[in-house]
Amino acid sequence: MKKLLTIHYLLFTLIVVTLLLTSCGYKPSSHYTKKIVGEKVYTEVKVSLSDPENAVLIKDALNKALYSRLKSKATRKKNADSSIYVAYDNIHFMPLQYNKNGYVVYYQARITLGFTFVKGKVKEKRQIVGRYEFPIRPSAIISNDLRFKAIENGSIKALDQFIAYLSAKGFLRDAQ
Repeated sequence: MKKLLTIHYLLFTLIVVTLLLTSCGYKPSSHYTKKIVGEKVYTEVKVSLSDPENAVLIKDALNKALYSRLKSKATRKKNADSSIYVAYDNIHFMPLQYNKNGYVVYYQARITLGFTFVKGKVKEKRQIVGRYEFPIRPSAIISNDLRFKAIENGSIKALDQFIAYLSAKGFLRDAQ
């Protein structure tokens, strides 16, 4: 009998929470971002002459993030609802943890990206730092594979922050 009451209580709680979320007008943040960004997005990454291969990683990460989080598709500039321009400013690898012999065993990659979002007359600029922590074998150097993985993951984190920023802007615009 006690087990039956618990199941009924959980079911009742689930129904009440569902009704509260749907009746109060709750909308997920992706709703506001998608409203601002649109269905089709033109993306452009400014190539850094000091690190040209990073532009490809950042562009792929940007397109992947737009599709997976907002279901927006990358397109040509003339067909786009909006445009996102990304400038790769710098990357810095900072040691976070050392072992007992003094070798670095954990690094943090700090990727600074400059974002510009353009839709019609609306233009938003933001500089965001994406961080990614990763382990490394003691007495080893950062390999190209680890470096690329750190840049890609740090860029995705920066893109997530930018998408969240656009979402907040979209909510504020919707509220007015």
